[in-house]
Amino acid sequence: MIGYVTLGTNDLDRAARFYDALLGEIGAKRMMQTERFVMWAVAPDKPALGVFLPYDGKPASSGNGTMIALQVDSSAKVEALHRKALELGATDEGPAGPRLLPGFHAGYFRDPDGNKLNFYCFA
Repeated sequence: MIGYVTLGTNDLDRAARFYDALLGEIGAKRMMQTERFVMWAVAPDKPALGVFLPYDGKPASSGNGTMIALQVDSSAKVEALHRKALELGATDEGPAGPRLLPGFHAGYFRDPDGNKLNFYCFA
């Protein structure tokens, strides 16, 4: 059902470098970009993630209670991607590991703009 998700940024170059390195780990590549945004996907017919300079000209801010969850295929990938995000300057919002549901494995972080994301899998 989800086609794409966008996150606001105040520094498009920094955000693009962060997501190039992080999303490249799961095979995502830039699929579109302009001077105002960059979007990544693993394939044109799969959901995409983009970072945008806000169109209203106001500063970007992260939403309290808003989170983007990115599904991967193993708990090892969850742990590796969480670690990679932190190496790239993200802040830890919950270490990678098992969560409430049996088999649910997730690692939470905030990107350099403060947007909250996680990588997760059902193992």
